[in-house]
Amino acid sequence: MVSTKPYLIRAIHEWCVDQGFTPYLAVLVDEHTRVPPGYVRDGQIVLNVAPEATHQLVIDNAQVAFQARFNGVAYHIVVPIDNIAAIYARENGQGMAFEPQPRHAPGGASAGENPPPPPDDPPPPRGSHLKVIK
Repeated sequence: MVSTKPYLIRAIHEWCVDQGFTPYLAVLVDEHTRVPPGYVRDGQIVLNVAPEATHQLVIDNAQVAFQARFNGVAYHIVVPIDNIAAIYARENGQGMAFEPQPRHAPGGASAGENPPPPPDDPPPPRGSHLKVIK
């Protein structure tokens, strides 16, 4: 069964554009993500996916792909759907957050291998800039 995540991402993107907002994607960067490395901070990147900022934007069930300029240099961006942590409007923070699900476990373990056990003391959760919409 196909996940609902790509459908929700497309819907929030359309809503942002219809409202005149700027849709942003928060992305977990790994070996499956193609983004300019100089713009990655702490293994994450935030991408402007507004129609004015992208060329040939495609949001399908497997990935988000488009062309964009970073500091005047054109890049082809590819983000697996599983690596998207959130989509939200820059102007008001409204959107939706997701639990990123990278294809491989940390440390290079593949899907068939046993991932390393989680650390005894996980880091404290980070606060989010997203708002809960009721």
